[in-house]
Amino acid sequence: MESIKFSIQLLILVFLSSIFSNFKIIKLGSCNGINLNASCISIERKALLTFKQGLVDPSGRLSSWVGFDCCRWEGVRCDAKTSRVVKLKLRKPLAQNPVDDGEIGGEINPSLLGLKHLRFLDLSLNNFGGNPIPDFIGSLENLRYLNLSAANFGGTIPPSFGNLSRLLYLDLNSCFGELSSQNDLLWLSGLSSLKHLNLGSVGLNLASNHWLQTINLLPSLSNLYLPGCGLSNLPPSLSFVNLTSLSVLVLSNNGFNSSLPNWLFNFTSLSYLDLSSNALHGGIPDEFAILTSLQYIDLSANYYIGGRLPRSLGNLCNLQDLWLSSNNITGELTEFIDGLYSCTNASLESMDLGYNEFGGFLPSSLGSLKSLKKLRLWDNSFTGSIPESIGNLTSLEELYLAKNQMNGMIPKSLGHLSALSALDLSENPWHSVVTEAHMFNLTSLRELFVSSTSPTNTLVFNVSSEWVPPFKLNYIFLKSCQLGPSFPEWLRNQNELNSIILHDTQISDAVPDWFLKLDLQVDELDLAYNQLSGRVPNTFAFQDGALVDLSFNRFEGPLPLFSSNLYTLYLRRNLFSGTIPSNLGKMFPNLANYDVSQNFLHGRIPLSIREMKGLTSLSASDNDLSGEIPLVWDDKPNLYNIDLSNNRLSGEIPSSMGSLGSLLFLLLGNNSLSGEIPSSLQNCTIMDTLDLGQNRFSGKLPLWIGERMSTLLILRLRSNSFTGHIPEQLCGLSSLHILDLAENNLTGSIPACLGNLSGMTTDILAARYEGQLSVVAKGREFLYQSTLYLVNSIDLSSNKLSGEMPEELTGLSKLGTLNLSMNRLTGTIPAEIGILRRLETLDLSRNQLSGPIPPSMASLTALNHLNLSYNNLSGRIPTSNQFLTLDDASIYENNAGLCGLPLTTKCPGDEQTSRPRSAGGESEENDDDDGEEGRFEAMWFYGSVGLGFIVGFWVVCGTLATKQSWRHAYFQFIEGMKDRLVLLIALNAARLRRGSKLERRM
Repeated sequence: MESIKFSIQLLILVFLSSIFSNFKIIKLGSCNGINLNASCISIERKALLTFKQGLVDPSGRLSSWVGFDCCRWEGVRCDAKTSRVVKLKLRKPLAQNPVDDGEIGGEINPSLLGLKHLRFLDLSLNNFGGNPIPDFIGSLENLRYLNLSAANFGGTIPPSFGNLSRLLYLDLNSCFGELSSQNDLLWLSGLSSLKHLNLGSVGLNLASNHWLQTINLLPSLSNLYLPGCGLSNLPPSLSFVNLTSLSVLVLSNNGFNSSLPNWLFNFTSLSYLDLSSNALHGGIPDEFAILTSLQYIDLSANYYIGGRLPRSLGNLCNLQDLWLSSNNITGELTEFIDGLYSCTNASLESMDLGYNEFGGFLPSSLGSLKSLKKLRLWDNSFTGSIPESIGNLTSLEELYLAKNQMNGMIPKSLGHLSALSALDLSENPWHSVVTEAHMFNLTSLRELFVSSTSPTNTLVFNVSSEWVPPFKLNYIFLKSCQLGPSFPEWLRNQNELNSIILHDTQISDAVPDWFLKLDLQVDELDLAYNQLSGRVPNTFAFQDGALVDLSFNRFEGPLPLFSSNLYTLYLRRNLFSGTIPSNLGKMFPNLANYDVSQNFLHGRIPLSIREMKGLTSLSASDNDLSGEIPLVWDDKPNLYNIDLSNNRLSGEIPSSMGSLGSLLFLLLGNNSLSGEIPSSLQNCTIMDTLDLGQNRFSGKLPLWIGERMSTLLILRLRSNSFTGHIPEQLCGLSSLHILDLAENNLTGSIPACLGNLSGMTTDILAARYEGQLSVVAKGREFLYQSTLYLVNSIDLSSNKLSGEMPEELTGLSKLGTLNLSMNRLTGTIPAEIGILRRLETLDLSRNQLSGPIPPSMASLTALNHLNLSYNNLSGRIPTSNQFLTLDDASIYENNAGLCGLPLTTKCPGDEQTSRPRSAGGESEENDDDDGEEGRFEAMWFYGSVGLGFIVGFWVVCGTLATKQSWRHAYFQFIEGMKDRLVLLIALNAARLRRGSKLERRM
């Protein structure tokens, strides 16, 4: 009996155990309908293994693909009930190690067709080496999700994708390694269930005329991303709108050149709109107010969107991000901000209106945007002060107001912004005093930019030396303001600084010891344009690639030797003395920019510069350096600037300088260099400036300068010993705007083709950097720097040039200086020289020019320096227009045939002969011509007076006679003036009577 009982208990135990076991399987296998434990179907396992064989997997991501249970393999998921493979996710994971980033490549085998129930396929962020997207993917009819983005495929989108009628999500963003422009969208019409479509950076040029109509056939679409697709055509109209569920629309960077279309405002469910980086124009329509669900608007970088910001835009109370930068929008912000103020709970968090034409004052209502975190208003024309209400924006993290016309006060309420991490108030003409109250609670501040554009330093920091800031800055930029005269003590606790710019801040002090003890490692240290003195300590430490600028101070002693990882070191215009360190190249092997100009250095240029392989700019001008230029130029492919001018260098130019293929500026002027210009320099074919003036060079001017240096802007070879003719090849320098060959021994005639120098006939549209150069103009030597690109000059003076002055030079319409003095020129001054309306300096002295001064020269209204002395000119000196200001006799002296003022020599007919006076006391006329001229002038004088009286009379009286309202206003004015005059006389008379009575009483 007991044995039977035991058997029954055993059976019950086995039964319960089996139930419990099955229960466990059910629980583990029913997560999201995907079976994590079921063994996969054999045929699908074989399909996956075949697929794996075609792949390249250098990082071993598919190493788990072994064994029978493929449902446990990396990236494979199976259905909970059927054990069929439904998900294949092989997206490259985020790289932990840049070298081993887990990319899969190779070919995609058609064996994937064996996965009949595959619903999810993600191969994104891999590298398939330009292989085409397999056409068979269009046969995976159960796919709901397909992501091939950024996988480096080649070719085009297979039309078979149109068969994926159950697809909900398609992402082909940047799927092609190279932009393919031969894609169409006709296949899209079959994807009737599609909700998410991303074809970013896929060339859709073939669909540019019908893309909108095709997309409009997808009624379920909610997210559409078509950025950078080359669509170019934004249709102005759409017959019917089928995209009623559209929530996200991204059409940025397509080159659209139209106004915003009206059909856009039929997408009433739209919450995200990005049309940035196109060429849209026109205004921002009021219809935006219809799209009440909008949370994100980006119309930035269209450049041509203009007009005012509509108030209706302020009705979008759900708006969180507004990006309108880099357009041409004008007007004030008041109406728009007031519109947002009317919202019960404005949601705006980010607003970027930078690089527009906004103006006026910042409205006080700005302080009502309590959710605002980012406010970017830089590069506009806002004026006045920052409103006091700015202190209400307690969530504000970024405030950018740089490059405006803010000429008022910076409010102390700014100090309330405890969440503020970046503050940029630079490049405004502030009239304000900044104290610790302005910064007392900026506990989150990490970046501070403040500077003034006012020429009188109207921005003053008045901060106590004992104040301890509540913030720890990473970046400080203070420029063109009064921070000194002492070094700012409130930086004493700023031990997290990465960049320090205290540029032109009127500090007249030494660098304090406490600053060195901060133990900083900065990537930028700019203390330029102050009056800092003393020696520069070598204990500064810097990050790799750092920039150090100590220019324009009063530092003294030897050149500092900082850490070897500097990239840029500017020590220009100080009081440094001694030599350039002989081991400079070993100390700074990574240095790219080195400037020690305008100091008191002597000695030689060190040979160790050879070690500076990455050198791009070397400036050591205005010192007392001597010796030869070292032979260290063979391996400097990026060197674009060499300025060794104004020293005592001797010897020849090293031929190895011709290997500098990137050289733009070669300035060796005012030294004692000799020999001929090395022919190797003709390899420097992109040269902008060649200055070899004031040396001892000899030989003929090289023909290759005009043949090989076609981009040359400045050619200065003055004060040397060059001989021979001026090569006509120089006429091919179409960009040349300064030609200085003065003070040489050049002979022959001036090439007429110099009139073809078109660089002196066109206006420069934008500022360009050309370094600095000394130019002789107006009889003096000027050093041009930032405005050098505006100078147009030809100086061929002090040579032995002969022949006539070419008439073709009068075609150089923008020429400002023309100096042909001290040559042997003959002939006449070109009659049309008056065409040169920009001419400021004209020196033709000490030649053998003859004939009259051309009357057209009176049209040279910009001329302020003229010298025609020591020639053979003749005739009367003009006395009209510009010649009225050129009244110095030395301008015309030693021209035997010239007469008239300002010379004492009188012209024939100017001398008056004494004659008997008539009975009325008047002398008789000197000659018939002068009498006739006098009568003519008198007639013109009296005639013009009479005409002026008649015109003036009828303009006033005629108007009063014909216009009744004006007549009444005029007589009322006369009547009022009469009453005021009578009253004034009466009051004065009363005062006089009162005064006389008082005198009599006394």
